[in-house]
Amino acid sequence: MMSLQRAMVILVAVLPVVGFANVASAQTPQPKSSQTTPAAKPAPKAAPAKPAAKGAAPAKPAAPAAAGNAEPSLIGQFGTWGAYTATPNGKKVCFALAKPSSSKTNPPNRPRDASYAFISTRPAEKVTNEVSIMIGYSVKPGSEGSVEIGGARFAMYSQGDGLWIKNAAEEDRLVDALRKGSDAIVKGVSAKGTETTDTFPLKGLAQALDKLAQECRR
Repeated sequence: MMSLQRAMVILVAVLPVVGFANVASAQTPQPKSSQTTPAAKPAPKAAPAKPAAKGAAPAKPAAPAAAGNAEPSLIGQFGTWGAYTATPNGKKVCFALAKPSSSKTNPPNRPRDASYAFISTRPAEKVTNEVSIMIGYSVKPGSEGSVEIGGARFAMYSQGDGLWIKNAAEEDRLVDALRKGSDAIVKGVSAKGTETTDTFPLKGLAQALDKLAQECRR
């Protein structure tokens, strides 16, 4: 199983590419922090980049880069959501990261890596609050995932073991729903046909995003 700490370091190490790199042999550096030190999660190309246009084919994952000065620093913990910053290749990245409170598979008890929700801001790329999910397995080719908050459902496209919103025009509405909701339910289907349901508590997320908005203005 991949630790949250390792995941985070990988996430920021491969910053500007859509998709998650396969880095099973990556090291696990400790995140710098004056507060509680969380684990790291497989960095979606240091925050997965949005597709250029709706329906556009996502870019191929790039080989993981050396983390260098990209080790994440925890700047605040809000409920289950940690607010982090990193500076891979001299470019500041701010992101909120959380693990689900519950994970289920159908059929039950199927093995998988841990899943994480990741919301990133990359000022140098003019990207704000990009939502992605590291689902913890290779997604079934051609299948869609989804994020449900209250009565709202958002379709997610898949690549490798990551999910991103299918319609980029809906991302602001998704972030607003995440800020106001109590739980986000993420569903997906693995390459082997296993259905998964992960529940992410949303308490503290709005505060984490507000903290990151302040930090990323500096």
